[in-house]
Amino acid sequence: MKTYKNIYLRICSFENLYLAYKAAARRKRGQSNVALFEMNLPENLLQLEEELLSRTYRPGPYYNFRITHPKPRLISAAPFRDRVVHHALVRQIEPIFERRFIHDSYACRVGKGTHRALDRCTYFARRYQYVLKCDIVHFFPSIDHAILRSILARPIADDSTLWLIDQILDSGAGILSSEYEMQWFPGDDLLAIERPRGLPIGNLTSQFWANCYLNLLDQFVKRELKCPAYLRYCDDFMFFADHKSTLWRWKRETADFLQTLRLRLHQRESTVFPVSAGISFLGFHIYPDYRRLKRRNGVSFQRRFRALLDAYASGTISQEQLEASVRGWLAHVAHGDTWGLRRTLLSNRTIPRR
Repeated sequence: MKTYKNIYLRICSFENLYLAYKAAARRKRGQSNVALFEMNLPENLLQLEEELLSRTYRPGPYYNFRITHPKPRLISAAPFRDRVVHHALVRQIEPIFERRFIHDSYACRVGKGTHRALDRCTYFARRYQYVLKCDIVHFFPSIDHAILRSILARPIADDSTLWLIDQILDSGAGILSSEYEMQWFPGDDLLAIERPRGLPIGNLTSQFWANCYLNLLDQFVKRELKCPAYLRYCDDFMFFADHKSTLWRWKRETADFLQTLRLRLHQRESTVFPVSAGISFLGFHIYPDYRRLKRRNGVSFQRRFRALLDAYASGTISQEQLEASVRGWLAHVAHGDTWGLRRTLLSNRTIPRR
């Protein structure tokens, strides 16, 4: 395996930090913490550059809050200056790992994403009779720091870059401990309780490192199981085949492999069924010949749309913001057979006058 040195100076360069700032601030320019950073932008970037070069940089505390949609989660927001560092790091190391990823991994990758994953799922559903749909028990809280660190260190032969990775990893240790239920694996002793684990949901680095972590699963599926029809979006992944016995065997072997990553497969939820029954994936029900939006997503938009109309009527948001939000949702659901739904949801709604 090729290794990479002399990465750290590129991470710390003023130009890289400035581009990282622009990426971190995209669509967030109205937030107070972003505005405060921008007020003294050159000085703040130079300060970050100095701290990184001298290895005196220390991440700040996270702001934690809970969301309920699409499912209950604890979200951790890093201070804006730390998000700049996250972008600066990922800008330089992502290309190293990107060339190692398989084609059919779709989360948080340039040129991939939700809609391409949906299209690929439809493609496989039209060619195979059965699907094995899997996910992992408490994936982000379960990511083991020692295993992740060894994965990242394989191609990166740069002590300073690994030092920065350690700073970010250590800053998130224990944040999701309340979300984690202790899992025991072969060979564990009582010290396994103390293993650092968990990546804060909300970090760019967490999303990217999750792909690095599960790339080992992807490689196992393609090289060992030799499954020709497999795709993954974060910790949701699927196998397609024409024989149920093949899929059940792959499930057993995948569950065994995941233990080497200190992960557990959802045994009850990970099951084999005909593609004609419809595959629930990324907010849609996918069938070989058509695609429907999940009912709860339509209901959720109705509520959000009413709230947007109220916010517009009270002057909290502009008409441009209202229309942009609606257009974004329409563009997303247009990837399914949703013309009737869109017409029904919007036909009786008019923008109130102010």
